[in-house]
Amino acid sequence: MTEQHALNWDATNVTQTAVTTPPTDDGSLALIQRCLHGDDNAYVELYNLHAGMIYRLAYSLLQHQEDAEEVLQDSFEYAFRKLKNYNHKKSAFKTWLYRIAVSRSRNKRRRKWLPTSPLDGPIHIDIPDKNNPTPDAALALSEQQQTVWQALGELSPKLREVAILRYYQGLRYAEIGEILDIPPKTAESRMRLAHKALREHLAAALSEY
Repeated sequence: MTEQHALNWDATNVTQTAVTTPPTDDGSLALIQRCLHGDDNAYVELYNLHAGMIYRLAYSLLQHQEDAEEVLQDSFEYAFRKLKNYNHKKSAFKTWLYRIAVSRSRNKRRRKWLPTSPLDGPIHIDIPDKNNPTPDAALALSEQQQTVWQALGELSPKLREVAILRYYQGLRYAEIGEILDIPPKTAESRMRLAHKALREHLAAALSEY
């Protein structure tokens, strides 16, 4: 595995999706309206629709399973309490959820000062998510994922946030800026720094093989 291969492992599809305009509605708006009218089943459907991506985001940022699960639950509890305040004209629901999850992840990291520890590969929990890889695919990618995620763990929190949102969530710089409350150009600048640091770390790690 080469350094460039490692960096591109989970970014190939990101490059393709990051330059396209995401759909304006994935069904969330209709579910939100049902929630606001007291439909308990709609809360479950809304959770199932977005829980997988929020867990993966929190786990990628914190690199700790239990903390990611806590952030997942905390993020949705807060989102559901504040659901009436969500304005679909200002941001996509996914973007709003990402912002909440990043904030909760920051709080968790500040409280615990989590050390970076090596990952043993993808973590599987019982959250319905049609985008989760199959077990065979996860096993095939785990070595590369571990190498890249260890490199991500060496980044500063600010650079790691941008790298995760760009590489693993496939977001555009405008979306990343909105989530992190920074200008898109700042997000792009941080991504360049993160990419440079990742290349250096991976070059050193891969030279040991």
